[in-house]
Amino acid sequence: MSVEIVTARWIVTGAQDETTPVIHDDAALASRDGIVLAVGPAAEIKAAYPEATVTDYPHHLIMPGLVNSHHHIGLTPLQLGAPDYALELWFAARLSMRKLDPYLDTLYSAFEMISSGITTVQHIQGWATGDLDEVLGAARGVLGAYEAVGMRASYCYAVREQNRFVYEADEDFCARLPAEAGRVMAAHLARQKMSFADFMTLYDELKAGNRNPRARIQLAPANLHWMTDDGLLAIKEKSDAEGVPMHMHLLETAYQKEYARRRTGTTAVKHLEKLGLLGPQLTLGHGVWMTEEDIEICAGTGTCICHNCSSNFRLRSGVLPLMELQRRGMVVGMGIDEAGINDDRDMLQEMRMALTVHRGPGMDHSAVPTPTQVLRMASEHGALTTAFGAEIGRLDPGRRFDAVVLDYSSATWPYQDPDIAPLDALIHRAKTKDVHAVLVDGEVIYRDGQFTRINRESILAQIAEALAKPRDTSEQETHWLRAQVFGEVERFYDGYVPADTPRIPFQQGSSRV
Repeated sequence: MSVEIVTARWIVTGAQDETTPVIHDDAALASRDGIVLAVGPAAEIKAAYPEATVTDYPHHLIMPGLVNSHHHIGLTPLQLGAPDYALELWFAARLSMRKLDPYLDTLYSAFEMISSGITTVQHIQGWATGDLDEVLGAARGVLGAYEAVGMRASYCYAVREQNRFVYEADEDFCARLPAEAGRVMAAHLARQKMSFADFMTLYDELKAGNRNPRARIQLAPANLHWMTDDGLLAIKEKSDAEGVPMHMHLLETAYQKEYARRRTGTTAVKHLEKLGLLGPQLTLGHGVWMTEEDIEICAGTGTCICHNCSSNFRLRSGVLPLMELQRRGMVVGMGIDEAGINDDRDMLQEMRMALTVHRGPGMDHSAVPTPTQVLRMASEHGALTTAFGAEIGRLDPGRRFDAVVLDYSSATWPYQDPDIAPLDALIHRAKTKDVHAVLVDGEVIYRDGQFTRINRESILAQIAEALAKPRDTSEQETHWLRAQVFGEVERFYDGYVPADTPRIPFQQGSSRV
């Protein structure tokens, strides 16, 4: 292919350090076959490639495409009938969620992600029902959706071996229920069971069958309470042999911290360190309830963290001590999980939330995140938590040309004082309406509110038609089941975390006395 050039008022290629973006004024970027060739002053780039086609973005800022480092489903649980609760109760509330074809469901959230500047997603699928062939079909539907819309996807299927509903064996929880509810619950959980060998076959089949260069297949041990030690070791062995990363939920809530203590006699992080799982190939999703020693261990091993700010607020999980991780130079990505604070997948909003939430009391400038740090989390560091690694996340020569074009004039109308750096202004002020274009491999997949490969309105109409139908028999059954089990889940966790468990926060937000 021939060389293509884009020009812009500013091009941000990435972060130089925690406070300084690498930003070029009146700049141009040259690419070929989706690979960045050069970035610099527009006149110099045009002179170096005189035969190139040129696209001008005269009042825009171009920055690296954003990476949603932790994502699960399309329509949100709230849309499908599950209100927000504490995480462990929320799993019970989710029983009544409607079903939707995985292809349509995935496209729904892909539309939201792309329109907020996300070019790559870490899609962690799970909870599909049926045997290997049925789960494989659901996974192919997810991957097919990303290929259809043109988005980059790092895909994994969350392996769950045990404790699929609460933090005890499935059969023990079912025995707590009235006879009929216990029978239905046992049958429901049985539909989510695959053998460990089938989970590994699923990975092998998906990887062998993947022909989409914008998709990569990796591994996901779901969480400590969902995995046996033997299963964790086997996935680590598979990860090493295949050279693919792992993404694992860990320490999302205080209840998960207590589970780890009961099971291992130590912390979840120390247990994973003992098993040899920690390292740059592992990303821990959430990590809210890590101790200071846990953080030191993760930093020392190069283990990555994914910060899911909105999710942690909505599900009452707590607040990640982000600046403790930043001070140790850790790789911290950013995820929106199942929905952002506005019940959507708006990464611009999520970046602002992370920027604001961690502004603790005091006057030490280094104690709070900067817009440049937040951009790095949502781009370069997020990329490092996926199977694409350093191929994406920046706009340096040799990297993939994944970018978002923001309309500075639109975002800052009617006025923005030039004392505020352009990137800082956009991190604070840009909305989805200001996303002018999104490019993956140099291909424009979204421009001026329209998707170039697929008709959004047609897909939304299909979703509306499917969900307008009455609940089918299985949906009626799980809707009934939710009412039967919710109270028992509350009773199970009542007193689960001892009342005298010491808690010393990393960040003091207020004072009772």
